[in-house]
Amino acid sequence: MDAASTAAGMGTGTATGTGTAPTLEDVARAAGVSRATVSRVVNGVRNVDPAIQQAVQRAVAATGYVPNRAARSLVTRRSGAVALVVSGAGADTGRVFQDPFFGRVVSGVVRALRPRGVHPVLLFADGEADRAQVLAYLTQGGGDGALLVTTDGRDPLPGLLARAGLPAVLFARPAPGVPLDWVDLRHREGGVLAGRHLLARGCRRLVAIGGPADVPASRDRVAGFREAGFREALAGAAVRVAEADFTLDGGEQAMRALLAEHPDLDGVFAANDLMAQGACLVLREHGRRIPEDVAVVGFDDSGAAVAARPRLTTVRQPVEEMAAEMVRLLLDRVSGTAAPEPVEVLFDPELVVRDSA
Repeated sequence: MDAASTAAGMGTGTATGTGTAPTLEDVARAAGVSRATVSRVVNGVRNVDPAIQQAVQRAVAATGYVPNRAARSLVTRRSGAVALVVSGAGADTGRVFQDPFFGRVVSGVVRALRPRGVHPVLLFADGEADRAQVLAYLTQGGGDGALLVTTDGRDPLPGLLARAGLPAVLFARPAPGVPLDWVDLRHREGGVLAGRHLLARGCRRLVAIGGPADVPASRDRVAGFREAGFREALAGAAVRVAEADFTLDGGEQAMRALLAEHPDLDGVFAANDLMAQGACLVLREHGRRIPEDVAVVGFDDSGAAVAARPRLTTVRQPVEEMAAEMVRLLLDRVSGTAAPEPVEVLFDPELVVRDSA
């Protein structure tokens, strides 16, 4: 009997017919596999056939077996949890739970972790004290690593995690010299897609609503949008950009400013769907028909794109798939199977055409 099997077998749960708690052997009999195989599944070993893994999971549910996580962690030296950290200025619960982007990240992470028996712990870090708590949580073994979503291009937390030698994966390209694994979107190409689509519709008086200037993704999206104008021999100055904060209210305020300065505008690109939704509200207040008078394109393909009226044409960012890839990279890093050098994964954007453009 190996130590991992022994630890995994120390469980509590629904009493069996013999009046004792279900054991690893009970699960093995119910699943029709060996005890060692059950141990591998329960301990989160990744190279188990998916069909066998599902059979064991069904047997665990049927028998009521509950592994003793504390005993298992003594063997695996893992907590069975990872930190999902939302970091940067304004990384608070109000912002996170209002923005559909973060909900999609959480959904993708949970969906990818659940079959592996690993649980996410949501942490927020918008100041020095919060960052210190995140580092303490990880260094003291509370979590096996961090999935980091930052809202600030100057956020020091990625560098702190790297210098501490902690396993971490970043949702966004890190700053130069920060050796972390990361996933990101080709944001500039997404802006190009939006610009080309508006130009193909005949729009020539283009404006854009960008996010905060210190967020690289926002800068790249707007740069790509401008680039599409240059490619079509439009003057870059013709694309007026107003900065907002990725919120619906921010989109409304930016749209009012752009309308006051350019009342004849006929095409709007917003760097996320919430701002595009806000822009549509203001355009309708001013009697502009969408898309007949003004065409609008958003970014992300979030729930806000479908909830908006009219439904938003938008550039899709496959957030759930990106979050799942973060999980894969982190678990590889935790298990020691990752490449020595930081791994980078870039996803392609896709234009989703609906009613607004």
